[in-house]
Formats: sequence, structure tokens, C-alpha cells
Amino acid sequence: MPTYDYLCDACGHEFELFQSFSESVKRKCPKCSKLKLRRLFGTGAAVVFKGSGFYQTDYRSKSYTDAAQKEKKAQEKSSDGTSEKKSTKTKTSEKKD
Repeated sequence: MPTYDYLCDACGHEFELFQSFSESVKRKCPKCSKLKLRRLFGTGAAVVFKGSGFYQTDYRSKSYTDAAQKEKKAQEKSSDGTSEKKSTKTKTSEKKD
């Protein structure tokens, strides 16, 4: 269910409300009971997934995760301590010149 932000033009009351997509826009303010309530535009409309199984790893294919692991291992092998030392030596020699 998405979350919507509401604002009452009569009393200034601002709040969030969880509503389903099929529910109509609320018009009556819960604080002052006037019909001056309006729904705001913004980033508040979010969907909440309930239940188990909504994990990032569920959306990745096995071939994608295998390729990512191989790439990570290759980067670890290529970035040993000697390459960092060479780059610092180059920088210090450039400063001397």
C-alpha cells in the first residue's frame, strides 16, 4: 500500500496516510473535520512489500551473481600492494621535478 501526504488548508494539519490504490482521495480533515484536505505531490508514495522473500538477491539471476563474483576476484588479484606503491612513487617523483 502506498503512503500519501495530506495537508488541511483550514487548520494546517499535515500527515501521512496509508491507502490502497483503489481508495478515493480523502477530503475531510481528521483534526478539524472540515472539507479542506488535499493530497500533496511528492516522494511519499511508496509501496511496502509484506512477507518473506523480498531480498535483493532474489532478483538476480545465477549467471549474473557468478559473473559479479569472478569480476570481484579479478579486481582483488590485480590490486595487490605493489601497484599502490608504484603509483605513490610516481607522484613523489613528479613533485620533485
